[in-house]
Amino acid sequence: MAYRELLYEVEGPLALITINRPDVLNAISLDTLSELHRAVDEAGADERVRAIAVTGAGPKAFASGSDLSEVEHRDLKQAMEPLVQGIAEKLQRCPKPTIAAVNGICFGGGLEVALGCDLRVATRNASFATPEGRLGIIPGGGATQRLPRIVGRTWAMEMLVMGQRLDAERALALGLVSRLVEPERLLPEVREMADHIAGYAPFVPVFMKAMVNYGMEGSLGAGLALEKFAQGALLGTEDKAEGLRAFLEKREPRFKGR
Repeated sequence: MAYRELLYEVEGPLALITINRPDVLNAISLDTLSELHRAVDEAGADERVRAIAVTGAGPKAFASGSDLSEVEHRDLKQAMEPLVQGIAEKLQRCPKPTIAAVNGICFGGGLEVALGCDLRVATRNASFATPEGRLGIIPGGGATQRLPRIVGRTWAMEMLVMGQRLDAERALALGLVSRLVEPERLLPEVREMADHIAGYAPFVPVFMKAMVNYGMEGSLGAGLALEKFAQGALLGTEDKAEGLRAFLEKREPRFKGR
């Protein structure tokens, strides 16, 4: 599948999606969003792929935000289009683990793409902000809902209302990202993460992600009940038996996704 504003490649178990507009700091246009939807769908349907990563081309930006040349002419009807808010939702709902590999600035709509991912890894020169308030608007891609759930209400309000810019160290301390690496280590780190995920039985990361997503949207009791049924389903798989045998025989398991 051809892309104009993205680079898409599959490397072993990793599908790497790169926003490829470095001349405008990877600002996200509606065409970029449309291609991101297609790329995530393509990676989700590829049986070789066990993890999906999104990053930005060049050393300066993951994504600087929405393309302001389009926002200037965007009206209420366009703002309500599912394309805008939907990419973060798609990354969150995709059964496969998703990783944001953040290099440089990650602002506005770019941050909202990263917030939709399950894991966020950043370089030490990364920074994060929601500057929409200075433009007379609010975030429209999920930041008002996902930020409080990730960093807590107080820091979410600091970022949203004050336009607080977080450096990489602060982002790590608040749990906005889980790992910090030197810029040259960003993609190698993500590839190693994908290889690690690929070492699990195929059902395991899918079930873990589903348990967290659905559990956080319901009550603790409902989540625990769902977890018990999910574990029970995995106990009946061939991969569970192979995993136990491999552990006892001190060898690497050979999982088949059955």
